[in-house]
Amino acid sequence: MRKICIINQKGGVAKTTTTINLATALAANEKRVLIIDLDPQGNVGTSLCVQNEKTTYDLIINDADPYDCIVNVSPGLDIITSDSSLAKAELIMSGQTSRETILARKLEPIFNYDYILIDCPPSLSLLNVNALLYANEAFVPVSTDFLALDALKKMSKTVSEINELFDHDIKITSVIPTLYDRRSKACVATLKEIKRGYEELVTNPIRMNSKLREAPSQGKDIFEYAKRSPGALDYKKLALLVMEAEEYA
Repeated sequence: MRKICIINQKGGVAKTTTTINLATALAANEKRVLIIDLDPQGNVGTSLCVQNEKTTYDLIINDADPYDCIVNVSPGLDIITSDSSLAKAELIMSGQTSRETILARKLEPIFNYDYILIDCPPSLSLLNVNALLYANEAFVPVSTDFLALDALKKMSKTVSEINELFDHDIKITSVIPTLYDRRSKACVATLKEIKRGYEELVTNPIRMNSKLREAPSQGKDIFEYAKRSPGALDYKKLALLVMEAEEYA
């Protein structure tokens, strides 16, 4: 079972878009996938028009059975949704013993998936530390703009510090360039710089695509909304690349 947090301390880099559409593409390839929304904004559930009475907050704070928190979306794809109540979870967690590994302990009963994808909030928070200590891989979506490299370097440093501090071994296994426009000199230059520093980890870019922005407003993933769009093609390629790297299973 591959446990992957999709994370970047910088916002607006298509973390949720990547989580949803990568998960959907993996499920379409007959993989069993669970998305865990760890962002208090709750955008995963909103984007797919999915709600559940028990959320990530109940899992972490109220000792809910993790299987009671899971809702099925489509064949092979399940979600644990989030909402604004998760924002107060960190205050409660901060007073608990071994607060950095609460998520790992709560999710210990879950084993029957090929992939668990965690959509992380855009911050360096206790929730994200929990995600990093539960997962064994980190995927970092990086928008192809001026501040991308700085955010990527900060994320790399954070992962190294978490590993050293907690004797953990999570690795950044994919850097995913997003919001890419090959007509833009700035995007082309940024992508070149990202590849220069992280060449072996960099996937093909996810192109700027209006359909990717529109799909959540219709409660659909990109494949259901516009299966022949550039966004759908790019996430399909990303899923195939992810499946080729099974050494982390």
